[in-house]
Amino acid sequence: MMNTNEETNKLKFLVDDEHAGTPLKEILYDVMKLSSRLVRRAKRKKGILVNGHKIPLHSRLRRNDLVEVIMEDEPNQFEPDDINIEIVYEDVDLIIINKQPGLVVHPTKGHPRGTLANALVHHMNKSGNTFKIRFVNRLDRDTSGLIIVAKNSFGQQELSKQMQENKVDKYYLTVVEGQVSEDKGTIFAPIGREYEDSIKRVVIEGGQDCITHFKVKERMKKATVLEIKLETGRTHQIRVHMEYMGHALVGDELYGKISELIGRQALHAKRLAFNQPRTGERIVVDSTIPKDMENLINILLSN
Repeated sequence: MMNTNEETNKLKFLVDDEHAGTPLKEILYDVMKLSSRLVRRAKRKKGILVNGHKIPLHSRLRRNDLVEVIMEDEPNQFEPDDINIEIVYEDVDLIIINKQPGLVVHPTKGHPRGTLANALVHHMNKSGNTFKIRFVNRLDRDTSGLIIVAKNSFGQQELSKQMQENKVDKYYLTVVEGQVSEDKGTIFAPIGREYEDSIKRVVIEGGQDCITHFKVKERMKKATVLEIKLETGRTHQIRVHMEYMGHALVGDELYGKISELIGRQALHAKRLAFNQPRTGERIVVDSTIPKDMENLINILLSN
């Protein structure tokens, strides 16, 4: 579903009997759940209107007054690259992509072009729908799966808040070395850097609290397919916790060893569940696993 920039960048509230007599300021903060930063920015840009007019924030509203908050239409900040992407969900505030393995999420010094952000700009140029790209979650280059992009500052604010309050359910599928004996379990182990400026993370006393839930989906002779649910979202959390458990991810060069069966760590962000920022509706988005992981599982099963 595509949406115009006007719909994406405008929040509306029609005052009902319950909220008649309420000051505009309370409607913005308590009812529309806007952050102080968003309100300040919209006020500065004269983007807070009631029935099409600018009024003081302390003004009390009447039944059927229409409150509109117009968010600044910020341009995207990346160059377009013609890279195919799989969009699995889209609404007025969000777009969710099933990222292929090997694709960097956003430009860096080492990867200035050819990223998911560049691919999104190309997609927007084709559709005529532009917005500033705001990544709500990130995945490693070689991890495939679902990435949430907010189309406006409100969507980013609400999803980031849900992430912090653990209201976003994040499920992964992975293949690990060896047979995991327990059918399900939870790993409570703090994670930090091995040493300053290290890419690698380790379970370490004084690290950030990390909680990973796992459930066995399939056992093979030399590997196990696991469903992972994250309660926290630290860098490399699944990879570190699985190595700590003695079952490094298949193909994980950094935390395990290279595999001839797959050219990356076998990790896919498979499912997300969250509340739609405007409506509060619970949204569940699922994705198909990529061919390289599907082939890996089939080979391991046949052996």
